[in-house]
Amino acid sequence: MSKNSTSPTRPQKPMESRIGWSNEHDIRIYGLNLMQDLMGKQDLGAMAFLELTSRLPTPSESVLVNAMLVALVEHGITPSALATRMTYYGAPESLQGAVAAGLLGLGNVFVGTIEGSAKMLQESLADAGDTPDFAALATELVNKFRAAKQILPGFGHPIHRPDDPRALRLLELAREQGHAGKYVQLLLAVSAEADRQFGKHLVLNVTGMIGAIASELDISWRYARGLGIMARAVGLIGHIREELERPIAPEIWVRVGDEAVQKLRADEE
Repeated sequence: MSKNSTSPTRPQKPMESRIGWSNEHDIRIYGLNLMQDLMGKQDLGAMAFLELTSRLPTPSESVLVNAMLVALVEHGITPSALATRMTYYGAPESLQGAVAAGLLGLGNVFVGTIEGSAKMLQESLADAGDTPDFAALATELVNKFRAAKQILPGFGHPIHRPDDPRALRLLELAREQGHAGKYVQLLLAVSAEADRQFGKHLVLNVTGMIGAIASELDISWRYARGLGIMARAVGLIGHIREELERPIAPEIWVRVGDEAVQKLRADEE
């Protein structure tokens, strides 16, 4: 018998979800009536927050979670958008497959650094007490990543200089909404310390700031990346719409093939 098989001698653990349930006439999500409490009253950002925290956001939290989602919906012809467009070109019968292909590229280089930033900040402040020494913690973090020859999560961008404008806007909103607390302060301290140690300014990017603000909103680093996944899914569907109207995938395929063959022929000659 498989060790995973149900055994009469082993107490069975309850299989349950506290997220929601439904019957013939009702649908409940975290105890809220979908039709009466949520539909027409809450936006998609509030629903995202509800799924991540088991509660609806306050008005100030709603501003921030929606701003974070909006910030990551679209960023042009990124690798994830290219993956979606090319997959849709090859399998137009599977819109969801094309979106999934793009989402699979959201790792530690693109969007997934939300997780790295949130993890860095949350773990650093876990035992720091009520009055953390941000400068000391920042020095410790920068030293740690430099010693390991690792990139500081939340810093660097191939396009934006001197800082990611989306990060600056989110910081402004966090301050306006009263949520620029210890995680945001530590991120800014890390930025200042990194500049000092490297002797140049490192770009503070949008995912770094989202990691800090998500931490302010009690969103664990373990699923903070979900904010980016939710947002980018919307944008990838937009790329499929544009691909239908003004396709570029066939040109990418043909041009890459032509240029690769030309290089091969040149090398052989």
